[in-house]
Amino acid sequence: MKQILIVEDETRIAAFIAKGLKAKGYNTTLAEDADTALALPFGCQFDLALLDLGLPGEDGLTVLEAWRGQGVNFPVIILTARDDVMDKVAGLKGGADDYMTKPFSFAELLARIEVRLKASNSSNQAQEKTQILRGNMILDLRTRKVQVGDRLVELPAREFTMAEVFFRHPGQVMTRQQLLDLVWGYDYDPGSNIVDVYVGYLRKKLGNKSIETVRGMGYRLGSPKG
Repeated sequence: MKQILIVEDETRIAAFIAKGLKAKGYNTTLAEDADTALALPFGCQFDLALLDLGLPGEDGLTVLEAWRGQGVNFPVIILTARDDVMDKVAGLKGGADDYMTKPFSFAELLARIEVRLKASNSSNQAQEKTQILRGNMILDLRTRKVQVGDRLVELPAREFTMAEVFFRHPGQVMTRQQLLDLVWGYDYDPGSNIVDVYVGYLRKKLGNKSIETVRGMGYRLGSPKG
């Protein structure tokens, strides 16, 4: 079972991530500050770390640089509210493998984690596993595009994340609450109709029947034809 280190001082966000990862079969360890984060990796075996930059004490970039300087080579995905380009550049140059800004959806985070974990395999294996085939549609996690027959469709971030949820749960009816949790995470208004709006966006781009309505229950992946 894969071991993931969560370095995050915001209790609500850390609990949200840990709950989702445990439901997917991952073991998690939480470090709430830089000192704990620096102490853990050398005595524990982790497969990947999620690292917040705004930590109490030392900055997350300092933690990252210390890890890399000591030869800690597991993949690191930075999670932060900082969205400045230079912060992203500094994180990637400091040894991060990926960078996500808050707020984020769990589905997108999970996809990025899976891609980074698979990257330890051969490049050919990684490439095969980053494509999900459903009928005549192919969702590519690396390019973040969907091929529908002969058409290549580009989707904005939220639409792609919702499409990915449906592709990963073929035949399963997804309730509006499940979609809110997976696509919008902790950043949504439970009283809004945002799910229905985004389902409409996907139908326009992937096909009228790409997402089927199951009356009184929710939505599920259908056929893109029609």
